[in-house]
Amino acid sequence: MNRHETAAKALQRLSEIMHTLRAPGGCAWDAEQTITSLRQYLIEETYEVLDALDDAPGSDAHLEELGDLLLQIVFQAEILQETQPDFNFESIANTITDKLIRRHPHVFGDAKADNASEALKNWEQIKSEERGTQKSRLHGVPKALPALLAAQRTGEKAAATGFDWPDVNGALLKAEEEWDEFTSALAAGESPERISEELGDHLFAISSVARHLNIDVESCLRSAVAKFTERFKHMEQAAIAQGQSISDLDLNAQEALWQKAKINS
Repeated sequence: MNRHETAAKALQRLSEIMHTLRAPGGCAWDAEQTITSLRQYLIEETYEVLDALDDAPGSDAHLEELGDLLLQIVFQAEILQETQPDFNFESIANTITDKLIRRHPHVFGDAKADNASEALKNWEQIKSEERGTQKSRLHGVPKALPALLAAQRTGEKAAATGFDWPDVNGALLKAEEEWDEFTSALAAGESPERISEELGDHLFAISSVARHLNIDVESCLRSAVAKFTERFKHMEQAAIAQGQSISDLDLNAQEALWQKAKINS
């Protein structure tokens, strides 16, 4: 049995277990769930996968979290096929498989794509043709995405049409321009709404810089937050060791602890 057959057997087993849990005599909690009630778990499991990716990619924890996320897909399929027989795990898998074949003509057809940029451009072009001219080429960026990730995805879609700087230097100049406009608005005492707008423009430009450097801006910021958190906790522990609370120290004393935390992290 090759790995594809093994995977198919494992997915069938998961689907059968989910059916048993929802069926009479199964689990009362699973039987009570609806598509709406599962929404929170889908979001939660997605972020737990991201945590595992940040902490230990390829670990047992990563494996487990991916399984939890897969369960949410199988769970939704099981619920929906109870009233819509054609909406099942097989149809979900076949839909994405057909899409992958259709949007990779350079692999499964006669088209050419010599690099990742050309492959992405082909993907977006085919997607646009499938959806027709009624929808914008920027269609498909989920509203619920974190803002920085949404900015990067929007930039990617615009770039696929050719609306982009030829290299990172153009994006860097734009980021500097937007920063100057932000600081000018701040110095001029502009309204909070105007200052917020200019800062938003700068953040959007930063997402374009990250895109040109093939940096996932969301993961980049998550790492920065994690680093700050670790260093701040070190500061708190150092203050406690001195018999004080971090909030009792003045800014100079806090800065001294921060510098020590940077050395130790």
